[in-house]
Amino acid sequence: MTEQKIRFGNAPCSWGTIEGFGEGVPAVQMLDELVQAGYSGTELGDYGYLPTDLAELRTALTSRHLTMLGAYEGVYLRDPAAHAEGEARVLRVAGQLAAVADLGDPNWKPLVVLADEHSRDAARSENAGRITPDLALDEEGWTHFAQGAERIAKAVLEQTGLRTVFHHHCGGYVETPAEIAEFLARTDPDLIGLVFDTGHALYGSGGSDPATVLELLNNHRERIWYVHFKDMSAEVAARARQTGTAYKDAVGAGVFCKLGQGVVPFGPVLNALHTSSYQGWVTVEQDVLPGMGEPLMSATANREYLRSLEAPSVSE
Repeated sequence: MTEQKIRFGNAPCSWGTIEGFGEGVPAVQMLDELVQAGYSGTELGDYGYLPTDLAELRTALTSRHLTMLGAYEGVYLRDPAAHAEGEARVLRVAGQLAAVADLGDPNWKPLVVLADEHSRDAARSENAGRITPDLALDEEGWTHFAQGAERIAKAVLEQTGLRTVFHHHCGGYVETPAEIAEFLARTDPDLIGLVFDTGHALYGSGGSDPATVLELLNNHRERIWYVHFKDMSAEVAARARQTGTAYKDAVGAGVFCKLGQGVVPFGPVLNALHTSSYQGWVTVEQDVLPGMGEPLMSATANREYLRSLEAPSVSE
């Protein structure tokens, strides 16, 4: 049996098009630079960033030999009144994914990356990275949250055949290690997987201990269907926590730095994925706001850093 190696992609958020905060460089430039930097997979980005015309989207991918990895969509899951509208948005995106699922890596089908609609509630977005138990969902909130996630995942599976992963995310209602565990305990493990994001895992833990990332990875390995690699600056995180910086401003301050410049232990994480037989993609995400930094240089540096780890499980 041939071992399926870990492969690396990147995403529009590394070029400043990030979850409603605005649009960075044009999509054509982003895709060209993503390939130039050494990646062979991409996520969809905010709806409408990449072509919504399916023929154009297929051409954009095939002309660059890219695999579509997934698409992030936030839904206000704690409120049942928001579930129907959220489901419709997610299905719109899932339809795009399904239309390009046959392209690229034959061992991979794109995933719907479902998340809470972060920054909707000020108490969460303003306290991201330092969440206390009093800011958590109550029993009713958890019930609605889990029901909404399962409703959407079922609709995606039934209508497109694609699977759904949940993204724990700073600024939303599933951020801390305890909240991640609670969400997974309340949802069907055959229906919803976890996209494990190293940077959100560490910043959301309220600390900067690299061991936290490995502990979370090991605790939830069976639910992890997809991985995001993101680093975290301990210095920026500490300053943000001390000054009460809101999530968006922490991102703008560079809390998610280039890979290897923060404290996420990527070498051990790669080794853990390899030894646990993870056979999928890892998407590098260096979340930046529109206009921040030099995305091509950062994406290239991040890819070179991963090559330097020389993990035996890594493929181009």
